[in-house]
Amino acid sequence: MFLLGKPIPERMKKILLVVILVVSGVITIAQERSWTLEECINHAIDNNIVIKQQELQTYFQENTLKQSKIALYPSVNGTATQNFSFGRALDETTYQFTDNENVVSSSFYTGANVTLFNGLQNLNTIKRNRYNLDASILDLQSIKDDIALNVALAYLQILLNKELVAVTANQLTTTREQIEKTRKMVDAGRLPRGNLLEIEAQAAREELQLIDMQNQLDLSYLNIVQLLELETTEDFEIFVPDISIDGQMMITGDVYEIYGTAESLRPEIRSAELRLKSAETDLLIARGGRSPRLSLASTFSTGYSDIRQKILGSDPITGFPILTDDYPFAEQLNDNINYGVGFTLSVPVFNGWQVNANISNNRINIDNYRYTLEDSRKRLFKTIQQAFADAEASLKSYNASEKAVESMEESFRYTEQKFNVGMVTPVEYNAAKSLLLNAQSELAQSKYSYIFKAKVLDFYRGIPLSLDELN
Repeated sequence: MFLLGKPIPERMKKILLVVILVVSGVITIAQERSWTLEECINHAIDNNIVIKQQELQTYFQENTLKQSKIALYPSVNGTATQNFSFGRALDETTYQFTDNENVVSSSFYTGANVTLFNGLQNLNTIKRNRYNLDASILDLQSIKDDIALNVALAYLQILLNKELVAVTANQLTTTREQIEKTRKMVDAGRLPRGNLLEIEAQAAREELQLIDMQNQLDLSYLNIVQLLELETTEDFEIFVPDISIDGQMMITGDVYEIYGTAESLRPEIRSAELRLKSAETDLLIARGGRSPRLSLASTFSTGYSDIRQKILGSDPITGFPILTDDYPFAEQLNDNINYGVGFTLSVPVFNGWQVNANISNNRINIDNYRYTLEDSRKRLFKTIQQAFADAEASLKSYNASEKAVESMEESFRYTEQKFNVGMVTPVEYNAAKSLLLNAQSELAQSKYSYIFKAKVLDFYRGIPLSLDELN
């Protein structure tokens, strides 16, 4: 290795190698800042506030389902009471009142209750909550899909605006080149000075148009950055894929075939179906309110009192009990144990027409969810129908615009040649130039309109959003 014709020292070689590696790393990092469509979608989904809120709602539904399952188990409650009484007191051994006594007593109670039958309301509540949880999960997926489509649209809008900026910049470059040619011809006396002024005015208009296009590009960057929940557009750049459209492309399938696939896959449709099932289960729960309710209860209690006396036996002569004050705490608790089991049957007779009102309201709610499901299906069909029609129209527009651009380019070259020799006026030259710019803009717009609509149709077929290939 040589530097300015002289051999490079070994130490210098190492330093240069390190510099090259550092510079390569910096270039690699700069290249890694370009976001692909998939990266944009994933980042937006990971950081969207609405998605996080829906995730919390899903957790809430999970807890509701768990609670309804646990409700099948018996409820158990215990109490412990410590009492202090002064003055007149009841001797719990003799059941006689004593005066001027200070009594310390303790009582312990445990009770359990379980519903044996209540019109299957508990089981139907579990079923309803499971439907609600599944629907909430599907709602979360639906929100993610909507965000993915919005990000894809914003991404393609940037690509479109980039092309429009490039087209306008190319036109301005051509105009500036033409200014120099015209100035030379004016200086040589071959063209009037008015031609130069007209071309310079056209350049000023194109500069303004370029600024407007650049502003539109900046706004499209701001839009996608906001969708991604980023704080600034600084150092943000998207990856520009090599996208080309074959004029022989066709939209595969038809509206009904795409809708048939989407209806079985789309989370908003499946969520609406589950909401309807949940409403139908609510009706079963309301009807369960007419059923008798059978419950089982068990109790266990014991207690202690410091005035309670222990019976040691009875006097053989008088027959009265022989008592002692030595009655330990643990021994009292064991002797005073009491437990029992009981059944309760509750039959609803009249409760202010509440059960019947609940049944009627749930029937109305079922009809409402049926309409919601029908509306979701119709909106899905209309969306697919519109996207299909737009994709076909955009493809036709692209093919027509492509031919128009070819014709306009040839026409502009011919007009430019005639303008260079003074055979056409600046007005005619500028008109030909504007026609070419409009044709190129329409070509770019129809191109990205077709890409987006085609990707929407693929999305409803269950194909993830990607710009790797076009069907």
